[in-house]
Amino acid sequence: MKVAFYWTAALVMATGIPAHAQGPTGMPTPLATLILEAQSNNTQISAADHAWKAATHVAQQVTTLPDPQFTIQSYSVGSPKPFAGFSNSDFAYIGFGASQDLPYAGKLHLKGEAANRDADMQQAQSDLLRTSITEQVKLLYLRLAYLEATLSILGRNDAVLKPLIETGLSRYSLGQGSQADVLKAQIEHTKILREVTIHHQEMGQLQASLKQLLHRSQTSADTIPEPLSLSPLRYTAEELQALVAAHNPSVAVDSADIEKQDAQLKSAQRESKPDFNVGYTFQQTGAGYRDYYMLTLNMRLPRRKRVEAGVAQAAESLERSKQELDSQVQQQLAEVQKQYIAVTDTAELLKEYQDGLLPQSQAAFRAEQATYQSGKEAFAPVLSSLLDALTFEHDSQQALLDHETALARLETLTGAQLR
Repeated sequence: MKVAFYWTAALVMATGIPAHAQGPTGMPTPLATLILEAQSNNTQISAADHAWKAATHVAQQVTTLPDPQFTIQSYSVGSPKPFAGFSNSDFAYIGFGASQDLPYAGKLHLKGEAANRDADMQQAQSDLLRTSITEQVKLLYLRLAYLEATLSILGRNDAVLKPLIETGLSRYSLGQGSQADVLKAQIEHTKILREVTIHHQEMGQLQASLKQLLHRSQTSADTIPEPLSLSPLRYTAEELQALVAAHNPSVAVDSADIEKQDAQLKSAQRESKPDFNVGYTFQQTGAGYRDYYMLTLNMRLPRRKRVEAGVAQAAESLERSKQELDSQVQQQLAEVQKQYIAVTDTAELLKEYQDGLLPQSQAAFRAEQATYQSGKEAFAPVLSSLLDALTFEHDSQQALLDHETALARLETLTGAQLR
């Protein structure tokens, strides 16, 4: 039994954190560089920009007069054959005419305004997508930085744990220690290896998502993030909420939709006015007969029920857009408040970790370790204090990630540069 225990202990001790699990080597890439790359290369953003640019060409189409019509007539007398009676009847003629539809004054202009407002909405939607892609890049980058930091913590703690296991094995072989304590330490070592494997699995998935957003090949080199650091918030809650109405991309989309619906309502109201058509025809008769000249003016009167229904529809759509804008503003303001609370609370929590829990837990571990190495204490308290220190380091990095993530969300919500 003891021989088997020694072989198991030796095997576990030899299984340290693999070299590939120490993280990529090389120079870190700043987040701002990745954001610029995503905004330049992301095909979703490019497609949205093309949709907006396509919408800017609609106004010119709808504000242009309808296409003119040109007519050639052959009026025969006495026979269906072309030109029959042309030489012996003043009723036979060859006619050349042109006509033009003339919408009521202001109709085309209002349609152009509606088209321009629709283009503005398309641009706002493109900006919203650009902001969303930027936020995704930020969140992936921050998560990668967090995982890199926690990998380093796991490596440092494993490096501390392995000598303790060796000391425990040595004492156990002399009959001075507990096999259960050593086995617990080995379990913690194996748990660290498991955490490293899980970290690398998640990092691989995050790198794949980041490369997709950057439009990079999946076989390209992985991104190395800069270490996480605390970014102080220099805005009050009131200042952040004041930025929502002017700079929030979702609010901008709904505001543009209101302007679009308002323009469409005005255009629908103008549809009650009549449209006109003017035409002119020259009719050439045979020699010896007088030619004909004809001017025509037509007026189209819109049906009232159709116009009223169109106006009612546009008015309801405008009211819907106003309600959606109000709801969107309230939602974004509430989200700003939530993220502001997250930023301030995590900043306070980080202060508690840095000033209290981390140094206290490390001091407690060093004291337990010194006592254990002097042979005055059992192994269990040393292991417990080491695990406490590891837990607090993890929790501190999680709080830092939560703080920076909340700041990234606030940047999206307010349009302000906070990091």
